[in-house]
Amino acid sequence: MEHNYDFLGIGDITTDAFIKLKTPSAHIDIDKGAREICMRFADKIPYEDIFVVPAVGNAPNAAVAASRLGLKSALMTNIGDDKNGVECIEALQKENVGIQFVTICKNNKTNYHYVLWFEDDRTILIKHENYDRKLYDFDEPKWVYLSSMGENSLEFHRELEKYLNDYPKVKLAFQPGTFQMKFGKNALSGIYKRSDIIFCNKEEAQRILETDESDIKKLLKAMADLGPKIVVITDGPKGAYSYGSTQLTTSDKEMLFMPPYPDPAPPLERTGAGDSFSSTFTVALALGKTVREAMMWAPINPMSVVQKIGAHAGLLARPELEEFLKNAPADYKPQVIG
Repeated sequence: MEHNYDFLGIGDITTDAFIKLKTPSAHIDIDKGAREICMRFADKIPYEDIFVVPAVGNAPNAAVAASRLGLKSALMTNIGDDKNGVECIEALQKENVGIQFVTICKNNKTNYHYVLWFEDDRTILIKHENYDRKLYDFDEPKWVYLSSMGENSLEFHRELEKYLNDYPKVKLAFQPGTFQMKFGKNALSGIYKRSDIIFCNKEEAQRILETDESDIKKLLKAMADLGPKIVVITDGPKGAYSYGSTQLTTSDKEMLFMPPYPDPAPPLERTGAGDSFSSTFTVALALGKTVREAMMWAPINPMSVVQKIGAHAGLLARPELEEFLKNAPADYKPQVIG
């Protein structure tokens, strides 16, 4: 069966339960440079509200973003045979994300994460179920977007690497998740080398490279040495950086800095901001845009996402994104830094 997808997300799906905390129930403490969320041990801690958001996770968020931006999108993932799994399927179908590659695992739970939401940021309590992972024959989508999977997925990555090497026309975007970084760059060296784009934030780049180097240019070049054509490193509200081919069809290289798109109001909460940046960048390339154009597209969705609760509510349709781009400030453009 041919599916002819433009965009296939591969990675774990979950339901996020946002627990909104407030002072004085919680506070932020800074000890030796690390920010910690603190609550009194053994107390009954009042919370302000709770919001439950199904069908999220790095790859599902990317698949939904791609669908809203006009691509034919699907997701390869695992769910349990429970109510949360049913709700995840329904949410994907509502977003026109293909579910042919979703495996329902009997006698298993669907991933469920708890998001401790305090002020405009969050700490997430995660647990990836140990599913029996299946690599479907997914033909040749134009793009595969690989991201966070559980700690028992190393063999799946090896099978996926072989599949992708057998289909060199398929483009690969890789946004390493927690356990993919724990596997180490050597264990996933074939995935890094096969990637057309790698996305991470500055701290994740240091973790992947096992370095305390803070110079962004050196981090970009060190990540590029792993083999991808393009490296994109985000640095939160400071902006984002890219290094590599000016577009996937050329060998010319440049290093860019892109400022964030101005926030229309203070951020509400930041879950999914990184996913929306990476997926929007990938969609722009899938639509034939250059890296410079993709760098201008990518910050717009995060600007919208952080104004809503959860990773999906603020994702834009393509006409909405293009309207923001049309009305961008004059200085909203990539800067060559190397």
